[in-house]
Amino acid sequence: MLTVDFGRLPISQGARVLDLGCGAGRHAFEAARRGGRVIALDTDRKELDQVAAVAAAMDQAGEIPAGASIRTAAGDATAMPFDDGAFDIVIASEVMEHIRSDQAAMDEVARVLRPGGLAAVTVPAWLPERICWLLSDDYHNVPGGHVRIFTQQELQSKLSRAGLAVGGHHRAHALHSPYWWLKCAVGVHDDGHPLASAYHKLLVWDIMRKPSVTRMADQALNPLIGKSLVVYASKPLAATRTPHDERDGLAAAEGAHAAA
Repeated sequence: MLTVDFGRLPISQGARVLDLGCGAGRHAFEAARRGGRVIALDTDRKELDQVAAVAAAMDQAGEIPAGASIRTAAGDATAMPFDDGAFDIVIASEVMEHIRSDQAAMDEVARVLRPGGLAAVTVPAWLPERICWLLSDDYHNVPGGHVRIFTQQELQSKLSRAGLAVGGHHRAHALHSPYWWLKCAVGVHDDGHPLASAYHKLLVWDIMRKPSVTRMADQALNPLIGKSLVVYASKPLAATRTPHDERDGLAAAEGAHAAA
């Protein structure tokens, strides 16, 4: 299930792509399928091991074209182990809401992005997220959980403050919002609840089959209750360097640990 619209984030053959806070690697895998040389960065080494295993299986199955690759790297979003301008594209999907120093992380996105490069940053949209917080403390008040609820204006302002030129935006996954509201109402950790279980089966069916009726409903409802807000931005060709940008990169992106 992709949150970023790759139609708005075109990946050329051999493009250097960073999937920041990659999690299970869904965007990293898609970027590699499209020809990108991808670095999947996360703090969770178990997740990175799983991403590496899937990447190896994809490569063996011929799903990764010649010249493309997926590599993994462990690192902190607020101090990434890459040189300035190391990437053509940076994807940060559902990451910033977990980071207390979110402005520092956005500064880092701008630093490692080359002038003229593109970024896509996604966070939980304000209204669906606010409802979840009201319904359940357990939804967010856990180690590694969400530490803030972004408004669109706040996210765009912080990206601009980092030196990026904010472009278009959209919302995604409207059909997932009622699922999380239901989960928060019956118990976030109660996966066996009949209502939550039934809705989850519906979502899995929708993801696997992509029927037109649910695709149309999702698109119609996204502007109102889309679970994720996606903002696209670019780094100006004549980007002004800030004191934060003056530090040297800790290591070249190509020096990251190989996963495939």
